[in-house]
Amino acid sequence: MLSETFFKFFRWDANAPAPVKITRLAYIWSYILYTPFWSIYNLLPFILFKDLQASPFAIATLITLKPVVSIFSLYWSSHVVRRRDRLKLNIILAGILGNLPFFLYPFLDKVWFFVASAALFMLLARGVVPAWMELLKLNLPDESRHKAFAYGSAICYFISGLFPILFGWLMDHHAQAWRWIFPATALISLSTILLQLRIPVPKDENPIQTDSTPLLEHILKPWKNAWQLLLQRRDFAYFQLGFMICGFGVMLWQPALPAFFMGTLNLSYTELATAMTFCKGIGYALASPVCANYFNRATIFKFCGYVALLFALFPLLLIAAQINMTWLFAAYLLYGMTQSASEMCWSLSGPAFAFDKEDSTVYSSINVLSVGLRGCIAPPLGGYLLSLGGAMVDITLGCAFCLAATAYLFVFARRFTPAATSV
Repeated sequence: MLSETFFKFFRWDANAPAPVKITRLAYIWSYILYTPFWSIYNLLPFILFKDLQASPFAIATLITLKPVVSIFSLYWSSHVVRRRDRLKLNIILAGILGNLPFFLYPFLDKVWFFVASAALFMLLARGVVPAWMELLKLNLPDESRHKAFAYGSAICYFISGLFPILFGWLMDHHAQAWRWIFPATALISLSTILLQLRIPVPKDENPIQTDSTPLLEHILKPWKNAWQLLLQRRDFAYFQLGFMICGFGVMLWQPALPAFFMGTLNLSYTELATAMTFCKGIGYALASPVCANYFNRATIFKFCGYVALLFALFPLLLIAAQINMTWLFAAYLLYGMTQSASEMCWSLSGPAFAFDKEDSTVYSSINVLSVGLRGCIAPPLGGYLLSLGGAMVDITLGCAFCLAATAYLFVFARRFTPAATSV
């Protein structure tokens, strides 16, 4: 039952050491308090389309920038590589800088300001992933880390299913209500700083010495570190390629969704919120405990192969929604389940591939970088194909890429690993 999933997290491992409990609770409550903001943030492309009559180019730019800025997230996260003393500061500063622009939403009408602020927030949200994963790796044992991520995400998505229905109703009945929802939820998000300050950070036995680095070297160093790691760890490189193919397919159909939902299906904000967040949140919450158990036993390639296969089913259900709207809700229920597994694989693959005493931040930074690289190509290509052939072209091709990723992860990637790569 969902109620059991919700409360199991707080009953689990009550006798754990203090650093484990503090880190775990700070992590989960940070995500809970960000949940209202994410609920309205994910509706921004549709708000721009419907309320501000933003151009297709502006919406395509927003959808494109959300993954592309991950390339620049690499530089934000590079400051914590082998620097434990910067882990908490990295997370706290990102929260402050990312949330501040949303307090100006009630007073501005510039579409491009909304696009830029959304991109900045995503840049920083992606940039703190390596710092968070390293804190979990330092303070939580493997099994506890997987459960913390799974149960924490399940609770967040369970709660996130409630806010969008409220927000959707407010926006349907009160014009421009979203202008005040953004700063209110951003203020709630900033309260997480009080929790993050309490996270203990183990002392680094071999701290690196800070020195003055030339600007060019500072720009190139994260890319060099990533490239060297991919050359040294071929198993991780093969994993990245499979995940890249699947992610490319998912990104390819994103530019088609606003036109498909608002144009073809003629959804209201309430219907959109019910499908995109409530159904997806329920699916995520249901799947997270199952994913945590399977993630502990399966090889990471096999686990991600199932993720790609489930993503391939999503566009097929969207097509069926033109016949009966029930399929739309079923599609997002499935999408939530799939995203639960996908985010677990994406977030925890860094600590999973890193050796016991190896810094995991470089692995996690490559995950972030790969999002930006495919974001440079997939959304613009999706927008171009949308203008040529309509939404169905994007949806069909995206499905094909996910099926290709399934074949790669199940058949080819496992051939290149001397032994099954287990997490």
